[in-house]
Amino acid sequence: METQTIAPSVERAHAPERHRLVLILPGLLLGMLLAALDQTIVGTAMPRVIAELRGLEHYAWVFTAYMLTSTVTVPLYGKLSDIYGRRTFFLFGMVVFLLGSALSGMSQSMTQLILFRALQGLGGGALFPIAIAIVGDLFPPAERGKWQGLFAAVFGFSAIIGPSLGGWITDHWGWRWVFYVNMPIGLLALLTTGLTMPKLASGRQHRIDYLGAALLVAGVTPMLLAFSWAGTEYPWRSVRIIGLFVVSVLFLVLFTVAELRATEPILDLRLFKNRIFTPTLLAAFLIAIGMFGTILYLPLFVQAVLGRTATNSGAVLTPMMLAFVFSSVVGGQILSRTGRYKVLAIATVAVATLGMFLLSRMDVRTTNATVVRNMIVLGLGIGTTMSLFTIVMQNAFPPERLGEVTSALTFFRSIGGTVGAAILGTVMTNRFQSELGGRIPNEIRALVPPERLAALENPQVFMSPEAMQQMRQQAAAFGPQGQQLLDLVLSAVRMALATALDHVFLTGTIILAFALLCTMLIPEVPLRRSNARPPAALSH
Repeated sequence: METQTIAPSVERAHAPERHRLVLILPGLLLGMLLAALDQTIVGTAMPRVIAELRGLEHYAWVFTAYMLTSTVTVPLYGKLSDIYGRRTFFLFGMVVFLLGSALSGMSQSMTQLILFRALQGLGGGALFPIAIAIVGDLFPPAERGKWQGLFAAVFGFSAIIGPSLGGWITDHWGWRWVFYVNMPIGLLALLTTGLTMPKLASGRQHRIDYLGAALLVAGVTPMLLAFSWAGTEYPWRSVRIIGLFVVSVLFLVLFTVAELRATEPILDLRLFKNRIFTPTLLAAFLIAIGMFGTILYLPLFVQAVLGRTATNSGAVLTPMMLAFVFSSVVGGQILSRTGRYKVLAIATVAVATLGMFLLSRMDVRTTNATVVRNMIVLGLGIGTTMSLFTIVMQNAFPPERLGEVTSALTFFRSIGGTVGAAILGTVMTNRFQSELGGRIPNEIRALVPPERLAALENPQVFMSPEAMQQMRQQAAAFGPQGQQLLDLVLSAVRMALATALDHVFLTGTIILAFALLCTMLIPEVPLRRSNARPPAALSH
């Protein structure tokens, strides 16, 4: 199918005046804040949701449904926004996201909530990549750092306030308002961007790659499901997980063949020949694995190993996320002022690698100050990379490909987060079970039934005050000896968990070390001071 629209180079020549930017940028920031908060705010409301709607066995699908649809649609939105304009698809994504939010709040069953969360993800998939691409349309690469640093900081800010905000809303207004609260903020974002954002679109005929889009969705969906379920819902070697990977590989091979033949592919595989695109994408992918793995397991270490209390796991991560926000903003300013990125990229990834290594050296005797220091070091390293790699990628391609390359980066970051959770989760589980088996005293094995000992293999129970209280009540049934036995068990669990998480963070260190190597391979190309096309050697 062919379509005709207006040339991007012509419309970009009529960039919005500075006073219009004052309205456009807050609208974009609000849109990104909604999508970012959704990833942190919903989790705190889920116990109330389960209590009202039932369906505990479908708990994970509330998050999986959103993750699937918001990830697989990213490349599609990026390519289509290059053809039809960012404004159309950003507003479309916002409307769909808000519709999904409203319907999620009105859900009367878990099935409805899962379906509406999937609809919400269809809209959320447009917000991140298109907002970043719009910044690329409005500012030349040399000026983008100070603005995209703010956009990256939104992610860290949402991680800090999201869990607490979700808990407060759930306690005072009810869980449905976790979704309804999106409406006034989203409507404000719609109003400001809809009235002020120019419609940037393409002027030549295009052939939309429907086959490539279908094959991409068919290939990525089973892969994401396999990584989400492997090691938790099903063993890695189970027929279901292996089958999902086989189906994924089959469709991705067909996708590769289709894209190499397509006139205008959804994800142009020839991009990987670009000497900036490939190492930048790999570095961002690997950093996402380390970053999301840390977000998952640092709260477990602080609360279960060190025994520190927190109102929610998000509060544990506050030092890291504050450093993340600071690094995003300051790094963006440095990038804009210097116009060069390689030294900054290598330095920040090296700092992140050091921070992850410091985490791997923690044990049951680690102090609060040491944990905070290590988190700050990691946050300072990762924060700048979010916007920096985006600008490096955009600087290497002409304006009409901004959506495609920006969405490719976002897409691989999302997949990296899913892959990281699966790989690091498997490392943690296997090592924990191995360590725990060798640390439980024989006298406890003789007294405690095997099924109760098996329950200890899930370390998440040690983060639940209710579960811990139940264990103490059961131990009290054995008299004074029961409390002593429980203390021995808890000590063994803490030691085993500390060792397992050290291996998780050490694995993360190795992954970030590879990201550092990829960063060293990125060529240094001074940031352009205009939105003119880059040298042909870079953009092809």
